[in-house]
Amino acid sequence: MFVTGNTIVDAVYQAKDIAARRSDILNKLELQPKNYILATAHRAENVDDRNRLSGMLEGMRLAGEDLGMEVLFPIHPRTQGRVRDFGLSLRGIRMIEPVGFLDFLRLESNAGLVLTDSGGVQEETCILGVPCVTLRDNTERPETIEVGSNMLAGTDPQKVRSAANDVAGRKGWKNPFGDGSASRQILDALA
Repeated sequence: MFVTGNTIVDAVYQAKDIAARRSDILNKLELQPKNYILATAHRAENVDDRNRLSGMLEGMRLAGEDLGMEVLFPIHPRTQGRVRDFGLSLRGIRMIEPVGFLDFLRLESNAGLVLTDSGGVQEETCILGVPCVTLRDNTERPETIEVGSNMLAGTDPQKVRSAANDVAGRKGWKNPFGDGSASRQILDALA
């Protein structure tokens, strides 16, 4: 039996180093590390419901306003279509086209806060040491809540705002997903 670790941890650590060398996204977008909020939204139960999507967007805006940070939103095509179809405002939110994995990882690892409905992003932010607010009523990553890297807010704008204010600036939690050392030990043993 071999303990192989968590492949997400391995991928994040490896890709983070590659992204730091190859991605110029922070310069392109004129962003200062830890001085912006990265937001994502793509889940059908959120973006296909006008009230939930509207609440998420207003919560993003309010969080950015309270924290004095720009909200950067690489918008998923499905979400962009729903924003248009529902006639919603992106006031106070800087929408950009979707970005590739290395650019996204660079944005994620340098954000001051992440607002998301993505399970994978919740896990990645915990690994990267970036505070997160989950724009859902539940999570498949409860470990992130338990260690304090993440808070559930749902899509009510005031709850998003409150959670963002509570979690912003948090650091120092123990990553429950591991440090990648088990995989490195196995690779070293096989070399």
